[in-house]
Amino acid sequence: MNANALMAAFSLLVLLTCAPLRIHSQLERRLVNMTLVRNAPSIGAYCLDGSLPAYHFDRGFGAGERNWLLQFEGGGWCNDIKSCLERAPTRRGSTRYMSRVEVFSGILSNNASLNPDFYNWNRVKLRYCDGASFAGDAVFQNGTSLLYFRGQRIWRAIIEDLLPKGLGQAKKALLSGCSAGGLATFLHCDNFTSYLPKDASVKCLSDAGFFLDGRDIAMNHTMRYFYKSLVTLQGVEKNLNTNCTRAISLYPEQCMFPQYALPYIKTPFFILNSAYDVYQFHHILVPPAADPHGHWYHCKLNPAACNPVQIATLQGFRKYMLQSLRSFFINSTRGGMYINSCFTHCQSETQDTWLAPDSPRVSTKAISEAVGDWYFGRSVSKEIDCPYPCDKTCHNMIGLSQIQVLNNL
Repeated sequence: MNANALMAAFSLLVLLTCAPLRIHSQLERRLVNMTLVRNAPSIGAYCLDGSLPAYHFDRGFGAGERNWLLQFEGGGWCNDIKSCLERAPTRRGSTRYMSRVEVFSGILSNNASLNPDFYNWNRVKLRYCDGASFAGDAVFQNGTSLLYFRGQRIWRAIIEDLLPKGLGQAKKALLSGCSAGGLATFLHCDNFTSYLPKDASVKCLSDAGFFLDGRDIAMNHTMRYFYKSLVTLQGVEKNLNTNCTRAISLYPEQCMFPQYALPYIKTPFFILNSAYDVYQFHHILVPPAADPHGHWYHCKLNPAACNPVQIATLQGFRKYMLQSLRSFFINSTRGGMYINSCFTHCQSETQDTWLAPDSPRVSTKAISEAVGDWYFGRSVSKEIDCPYPCDKTCHNMIGLSQIQVLNNL
């Protein structure tokens, strides 16, 4: 089955099963306008195509007016000139093609019943248009084409635009992100802390950003080579954690992987991830090149269709993720964790998974409860789910947001 047919099948599946939940979520949606960073050119901060970077800002109120939540947008990466040129004239590489209004839901919701711990905070969504998790600093020009790899400068430009708007006087702050934005949280966590008052309570949350340096089913390091080319092309190495790159001096690009960078992050950190993250399942464990005959097609579409060997492979991937997090789980006194067994990707921005009557639970806790308990120190929050298929709170299907991710990467 070709890619278009696969996407059509996914779309039909979602329309038939998820429509009631989506309609319910839209009843409570918050629409927030885009803000362009007009001063960005002064520090050379541009999207891939040279357009201005942007964010969406919903001001806090009441007891939350001096608290800040920043959310990195996700959307994959581009690791060569061809893919970056293709990305530049789209919403993934230019603010010219982005929606001017964004829906704030889940962790970005301003509704106390849907987001009890962060609803009245200043909430900001950082738009993603550089293709390297806000970490590159280079330019490509060959006489006919021009690409700006300026993610690191975009990050700085947005922060400097927000500081005089109240971020500089923050009492509490949480830097978060989903997917490639979740990876950006690992890359920028300590730097974020450096901008804020010394007495501020600053913490970081990565959602679906714990990308693993693992072998695929053909025993190739597909993701490692992808990140190596990404780091080289976009000039990322100088913006990686210096303690990490010194420790892995022969292969500094590996510090793009959270499992290597995490031990060097000083700011309190929370990791929200599925042990069966569908992006990693489809692109790291079973990338198309490793399955040319489509033996995994039905398993990718529906985990219930996986054969015993495929299930064992998925359980091995889960085991590797937990092994990679073992030191953090045991030794981190300020860290938090929520590793569930839902076949999904990104769970904090969607109301159905963040907090809803039928949202996923681990040890009876919804994701929003676990994050809130960790941030405010109400209880230790390191939740690890049992292996698939024991968790009956998972919907265990790829939702609309996942289809969009798979279609754009």
